[in-house]
Amino acid sequence: MSVLEIRDLHVSVETDAGVTPILNGVTLTIRTGETHAIMGPNGSGKSTLAYTIAGHPKYTVTSGSITLDGEDVLAMTVDERARAGLFLAMQYPVEIPGVTVTNFLRTAKTAIDGDAPAVRTWTKDVKQAMKNLRMDAKFAQRNVNEGFSGGEKKRHEILQLELLQPKLAILDETDSGLDVDALKIVSEGVNRAKAATNLGVLLITHYTRILRYIHPDFVHVLVKGRVAEEGGPELADRLEEEGYDRYLEGEPEPTVEIDA
Repeated sequence: MSVLEIRDLHVSVETDAGVTPILNGVTLTIRTGETHAIMGPNGSGKSTLAYTIAGHPKYTVTSGSITLDGEDVLAMTVDERARAGLFLAMQYPVEIPGVTVTNFLRTAKTAIDGDAPAVRTWTKDVKQAMKNLRMDAKFAQRNVNEGFSGGEKKRHEILQLELLQPKLAILDETDSGLDVDALKIVSEGVNRAKAATNLGVLLITHYTRILRYIHPDFVHVLVKGRVAEEGGPELADRLEEEGYDRYLEGEPEPTVEIDA
């Protein structure tokens, strides 16, 4: 079993208004085999948490710690974090002109495992994973995310998840922009990955609709950079009915907008 431990994490970001704190003491423990849902209003720090774990240089950790199986994640480079078993499915996947999906996937797998996968087995695995995600085989020869629809980009993120087989996956609003059919397909991919490798999942979302397909063991409500409440799946149902107003009552309106 692998364990990702986040302890009293404080994170700031540089904005036009100066250095702005985003996370203000987040503490979480995520184990393989568990699914944790992070929910909260816009600007609460959900994406900041995801990108800080992954090592995005925009975000500065001012105090606190992140460890994976006792190893200091914050001391690792981005590629070292990936090789250690961390995976980020981005909210807005980027295009990589000139790099085909086939080359991207095989290069990533080789970098993570240290050895290139056997061609025959790898080709079979890629074709099967694409078939499961209802992706046209022609996508394998297209440039990464170039000209992909929003749903196709999200399926490609889950294709990576299934093939790279990390220990812990952070899914940053993977449900955004998906229609009902695509949401089901993507969710099935996450569930397959978890069943196959005992994957740990940190699922970031605004809404409960994806939680109908990916069932959380724990739900955490993030508000203004802090965990305001924690519970089981029933907490998500309560948020669906009540929203986030009760966490925000009496709070001043933000004066700076942050993509967090």
